[in-house]
Amino acid sequence: MGRATAICHHALVVATTTALVIGCSDDKTATDGSVTATVATTDGGTDGGLTDGAPTTTDGGGPAPASGVGISGVRRLSRDEYDNTVRDLLGDKTRSGSQLLPEDVYEPFDNDFTVQIASTPLIDALESLAGKLAKETLADPARKAMVIGCTPTGPEDQTCLDTFITTFGRRALRRPLATDEVARYAGLATTFITQTGEFDQGVEIVLRAMLQAPEFVYRVERGVPTDEPGVFRLGDHEIATRLSYFLWGTTPDDTLLDRADAGMLGTSDDIRAAAELMLADERARARIDRFHAMWLGYFALPHAAELTGAMRIETRLLLEQVVFTDKASWYDLFTSGGTWLNDLLAATYGLPAPGSSEHVWVDYGDSGRQGLLSHGSFLSVAGKFGDTSPTQRGKLIRTRLMCQNIPPPPPDVNVDIPPSSPDSNCKVDRYLAHRSQAGCVDCHNLMDPVGFGLENFDQKGAFRTHDLNEPTCLIDGDGTVDGSMFNGPAELAELLIGAEVLDACAVTQLYRLAMGHREAAEDVPYIMDLQDQFREGDHRFDQLLLGLVAADAFMFRREE
Repeated sequence: MGRATAICHHALVVATTTALVIGCSDDKTATDGSVTATVATTDGGTDGGLTDGAPTTTDGGGPAPASGVGISGVRRLSRDEYDNTVRDLLGDKTRSGSQLLPEDVYEPFDNDFTVQIASTPLIDALESLAGKLAKETLADPARKAMVIGCTPTGPEDQTCLDTFITTFGRRALRRPLATDEVARYAGLATTFITQTGEFDQGVEIVLRAMLQAPEFVYRVERGVPTDEPGVFRLGDHEIATRLSYFLWGTTPDDTLLDRADAGMLGTSDDIRAAAELMLADERARARIDRFHAMWLGYFALPHAAELTGAMRIETRLLLEQVVFTDKASWYDLFTSGGTWLNDLLAATYGLPAPGSSEHVWVDYGDSGRQGLLSHGSFLSVAGKFGDTSPTQRGKLIRTRLMCQNIPPPPPDVNVDIPPSSPDSNCKVDRYLAHRSQAGCVDCHNLMDPVGFGLENFDQKGAFRTHDLNEPTCLIDGDGTVDGSMFNGPAELAELLIGAEVLDACAVTQLYRLAMGHREAAEDVPYIMDLQDQFREGDHRFDQLLLGLVAADAFMFRREE
């Protein structure tokens, strides 16, 4: 089932289930198959509030920025965003979306709209989740009271019903509902209340309807036309949604929606002021941790739960210290002379135990370790064949830390066979033979020498002197990047920092997360401005976040 067809099917499911009229039109299908979902309104409009009531046929958006406005597609909530959203809307902490929704594609982030596919399993999962969440919410007195927001005097309490629909609808659809929308939802609820004599039955069907609404599941940005064809200025509620899912990974809260209602997200200064408050929220810390985990590949680790958790906590604590507590240079994440260890991690790494099951600050001393690239979280990534892989580690560094592209192997090459050498079992010899094969040499010469510079550290981050199960195959730990020698994580970090590729790549990766796609030509000026700001601002990551959302181009979109 194609994307347009599946979204239309999704809309029809909702229409059938809830008696709402959901429209999908083939003439809204872009060249890549994306669509704009619309909600019919009784006044003849079709925007359903998506454009904040602004006109869509004039240049009411004013002048467009001179450059930097990127394409904005219809983005579906990722599994993580879905779970965060229903947590904040309903108080649900089961993260059932991650269990039932189809797995996201990580490129390296989970919100790239260009690889999101609408499918029948997706629609079925959304329907199942909506029913499950609605019932469980109403079965919990505290959550029920939070969601309904009033106490009905009886089944026919229209005031309480309208209050619930208006308040929850604004939170769920991320904008105020029009009067006719409230009336339609109320009519739907009343039908079920009349049939059952229970107020909660009306609430349940409204919850189910809203949790399946295309406008809940998808982030649809429309805006109003500017003086440049194909460029649109976003409304305040669309900006609130951009801000919230970028900085928090979840839906806007009431405070942010209040700002949007009041027209207080219409300028760069307004957006920056809102973002500064948002960064003080714990959800911002979790979002920045997740950004780094997805970017560097350690969001899922191949270890037991206790060790995985300990590694994730180590890296998260260092991130919070650098970005939030010390407000220091982001480079400190890679040059730190200490880390947060507990006894389990210390034993895993082969370092002295701090004498604590909790993470405490420990100086690396003369261990040769430095910063995040010495963490087990990072060193656990990119293994293969039951061991570290110089090829996969080299690819990770090239693509994730340097933002370079490595082409896929030739189709006739079997990448699932370990490299071998007729003369030696030592990894360095086996991979050298690997690089001598025609069709492989160019790419492997880019990757393997980089990965060998980390070979002294195994897949759990422990220091080692020889290959796995090969005590005679000694590891020297020497690597090269574009002709520059390094040995170990510390020297690699210094090399990448000195070459000014690490900071430039970090900005590019952050932009990809914010906009939900890889950069194109029109995005480059925006990214280059941010890179300059990052360097001029002493590499403060919190200031980079603020600079990204306060840029003029953040308030606009270019149609596909």
